[in-house]
Amino acid sequence: MEQEAKEIKQIITKDMTIGDVVAKYPSVIEPLQSAGVHCVGCHVSYHETLEQGFKGHGMSDEEVDMVIAKLNTSVEESKHDQGKEFIITNKASEKLKEVLKENNKEGSGLRVEIVPGGCSGFQYGLELDDNTTDLDLVLEDKGVKVIITKENMQFLKGAKLDYVDSLQGGGFKISNPNAHSSCGCGQSFEH
Repeated sequence: MEQEAKEIKQIITKDMTIGDVVAKYPSVIEPLQSAGVHCVGCHVSYHETLEQGFKGHGMSDEEVDMVIAKLNTSVEESKHDQGKEFIITNKASEKLKEVLKENNKEGSGLRVEIVPGGCSGFQYGLELDDNTTDLDLVLEDKGVKVIITKENMQFLKGAKLDYVDSLQGGGFKISNPNAHSSCGCGQSFEH
């Protein structure tokens, strides 16, 4: 077990460049951005090491180590999620459990729908639901249920439900590899 933990820590090291890490492990983009490192696509990221980039953002050695650990955790979690129809992050499952409890709906799930609207043509609809039909798929993972109609699943296959805290407030976020384009606000998309 201890040997396995050492292997996880060695996947991403602070002397790797941001560009290389992002290219090899796309799952690190969100933790990088949540750590305040938004240069994942800029020219600097291809020659600057993670440590240089993080220190350039004013991080201490301890903060650099903490972000590196988060990146490695993200890569490890993404290995477990490979091949899943719909991915629910740990943060999303914990927040969903909280929301269900607050609303006295512990047995319910989160219905994810694709609805017309938004500036790119479609947007996601999210609501707590405990009613399902034979037209629905009920996906259970990490102690929570997500309900998606079979029709919508074709557009959500491989998508990831996460929970993010931002200056605009917290909320559930769907990262969808099937969306051809999305708007600047991240709330709507085109498929």
